[in-house]
Amino acid sequence: MNSSQLLERNARKYPDHEGVISQGKRLSYRELDQLVNKFSHALKHQGVRPGDKVVLFMPNVAEFVIAYFAVQRIGGIIVPINARLTLPEVEYIVQHSDAKAVIAHQMLFGTVENLRADVIRIITGEAAGGWQSFEVLLAAGHEAAIPCHLKEDDESTLLYTSGTTGQPKGVLFSYRNILTVAQMICVEMEVKPESRILLMMPLSHSAPLHLFLMAGVFVGAALVLTPTFTPDLLLYAVEQERTTHFFGAPVAYLLTAVHPRIHEADLSSMKWWVYGGAPLTTKEVQAVKAAFRTDNLVSVYGLTEAGPSGTLLLGNEHETKAGSIGKRAALSTELRIVNDVGEDVAAGEIGEIVLRGEGNMIGYYKNEEATKEVFLGEWLKTGDLARFDEDGYIWIVDRKKDVIITGGINIYPKEIEEVMLQFPGIREVAVVGVPHQEWGETVKAVYAAAELVDVESLKEYLGERLAKFKLPRLYEQVEALPRNSSGKILKQPLRTGGDAS
Repeated sequence: MNSSQLLERNARKYPDHEGVISQGKRLSYRELDQLVNKFSHALKHQGVRPGDKVVLFMPNVAEFVIAYFAVQRIGGIIVPINARLTLPEVEYIVQHSDAKAVIAHQMLFGTVENLRADVIRIITGEAAGGWQSFEVLLAAGHEAAIPCHLKEDDESTLLYTSGTTGQPKGVLFSYRNILTVAQMICVEMEVKPESRILLMMPLSHSAPLHLFLMAGVFVGAALVLTPTFTPDLLLYAVEQERTTHFFGAPVAYLLTAVHPRIHEADLSSMKWWVYGGAPLTTKEVQAVKAAFRTDNLVSVYGLTEAGPSGTLLLGNEHETKAGSIGKRAALSTELRIVNDVGEDVAAGEIGEIVLRGEGNMIGYYKNEEATKEVFLGEWLKTGDLARFDEDGYIWIVDRKKDVIITGGINIYPKEIEEVMLQFPGIREVAVVGVPHQEWGETVKAVYAAAELVDVESLKEYLGERLAKFKLPRLYEQVEALPRNSSGKILKQPLRTGGDAS
């Protein structure tokens, strides 16, 4: 089975069932399949062949879905990239992925108009400057079906990581990887043909694309796409389209929870509110559940390289375990916490989370060394340090690469950051290790706040809540912390010196 065959099956089984709703467009599964056939023929006519990489530079729109399946239908490998990337970032991925073509959306044309690459260039809207029109090519394509005979172990998708420590890596997936995690969501979160999945988070990311879009296609559910996220748009889409499933970053929930219309909005159609990427505190969970009037707020933990797959913290577990990532691995996935030699750690001890399952990637594209480093046999090393509590729940302590070692003692920045975020006025924090001649590293706190923070008061506050050896020795207030295009904090630029005395 492959993705193209899933879509074909839905076109036969649910021909009149809504498949894609986007910006006023409504496509049944039969209409979607017909458009995919036409664009597949157009791509073949342009010279795209089996195994070719095709970059998608689009927000969440119907054209994304059409192009995604059309590329795979002719045996190509799809490379969806973040719509917020800059031209140099796009050019790097186009070159690194060996892309044959780039398909972009007209609202992003200003970014890629001057793309320096010898590739086929297609843009939605009117043709311009060497870019061909998506609509013109689509209209000229044949409607004849194109059979796709790719197997589950064939290459399907190349997703690029966000690159918080350097250039992004290309994560290569097979159809088996993607279908495994899509099935997991269908089972764990009751995705059915009558479900209506709201897709507001970027489809260039593995969770929206592989977990939720593909879960919808797996069963023939309706996909409701919006090109961006705002609290207003979230409430409007739920009410107008009577959606049942939504996945968002924690900030999407926190912003919407304080929207002035949240308490009068009709959210009764929603069955699954899912978040991932970071935990929510007990206080935040209570606020979100009250605002959204739900007991089914679910956390998912995983990473791109795992499909993503990992663990779940279910709605009824949030009352006592908010902040945890759950106590069991998701369907088709196994989880362990191991020490540096790969042995399981005891409850309460800190080790690295490793995952095994058919969702795990094939490997990093053109990077065998990094692929070897990230696998422990069949187990994928996540880089997340965690521990089991007395009830078997898993708590992430920090990223392994972010641990600070000062005088031979391990310090976990996440613990310090969580305390600092409770200090009045501070809105974001990054704690890093900087070189120290005597101790190896010392602790530096970089933070942004609504107004100038009195450092002595902050030191006193932290001193009452943290052991002395954990206290930052350096403090720096900034306007905002540096972030990459996915919104993740970039810690490397913050690891600059300063007098640690």
